[in-house]
Amino acid sequence: MQQPCYTAAELALALGGILQGESTVHITGLNRIEYARAGELTFVQSAHYAKYLQYTQASCVLIPRDLPATPRAGQALIRVDHPYRAFVAAMALLVPEKQPPWGSRHPSAIVDPTATIAPTAVIGAYCVIGPHCVVADRVILHPMVVLYEDVSVGESSVLHAGVVCYPRTVIGKRCLIHAGVVLGADGFGFWEGKQGELQKIPHVGGVVLGDGVEIGANTTVDRSLAGNTEIGDGTKVDNLVHVAHNVSIGEHTAIAAQVGISGSTRLGKRNRLGGQVGIVGHVSIGDDVVIEAKSGVSKSLPGPGRYFGTPAREHYVALRQEAALRQLPELLREVQNLRRQVEELRTWYEASNQRNG
Repeated sequence: MQQPCYTAAELALALGGILQGESTVHITGLNRIEYARAGELTFVQSAHYAKYLQYTQASCVLIPRDLPATPRAGQALIRVDHPYRAFVAAMALLVPEKQPPWGSRHPSAIVDPTATIAPTAVIGAYCVIGPHCVVADRVILHPMVVLYEDVSVGESSVLHAGVVCYPRTVIGKRCLIHAGVVLGADGFGFWEGKQGELQKIPHVGGVVLGDGVEIGANTTVDRSLAGNTEIGDGTKVDNLVHVAHNVSIGEHTAIAAQVGISGSTRLGKRNRLGGQVGIVGHVSIGDDVVIEAKSGVSKSLPGPGRYFGTPAREHYVALRQEAALRQLPELLREVQNLRRQVEELRTWYEASNQRNG
């Protein structure tokens, strides 16, 4: 595939920016400002990073419209409203996504005759598609994807290598499922017997992902005991997250890496969960709730609001408590000094009473 090449003037026009400096310089790639080289595009998000302009070797730099700056000889500056967003838009021009061979099926793929495969779907090497599965138009299954029976994959969704979907998994339209994801494994449910032995509880439900959901690499979403574990439209889940059985996650929620959500928990819309947040089971989180990294949620949280700590508390309350904790060593020393002074006064008082006795 030939590397795309744009002049600075062409990029400025495509990105809706104002060009300053060398208009004919050719751009064939992009990079972070500290690593950019000649022929590459980079960006400065705000005046805080303007110091890098004097060092960067980039041939073209996206900058805020009001940033005072002058291009060096042979360099172009493009002034835009949002440099980072413009940089992301430029990715589609300079690093275009390679189009797959629509409608292709690798000869090593195993497809059950009862499965329905759209004519434009792409089935990669060593994929296994079970009975009664439905794979919609322009779906891409990368190598070694496994769909158990009764799995449905919506239009324009992409499943990367090694994704496994257990029975009764439903994936919406335009979803992106990264490598190693497991959707629909049994929930962690057991009876404890008289001798402490653990007896497995069957899980016969499914997993349902809405449209536009993204699931990061090696994340697991367990199927429900009955009914469905659900992830709403537009929700984005990072790598190494565990979503337990019967969980419901609202629309447009973002969940960072290593979060654990216990069974039957309900998350509202537009939640933001930082890395390593842990949530106990059978609680409800309202809409527009932010839970900061490494917080532990032990009870339901209404929304909207911002919480952190273990147990998670309202942000301003947690800050006051953290500040108080930092003062404990000094407070302990003061208490010890006061105790010593009281002991000295008591000794003096007793000695004085004996002398005057």
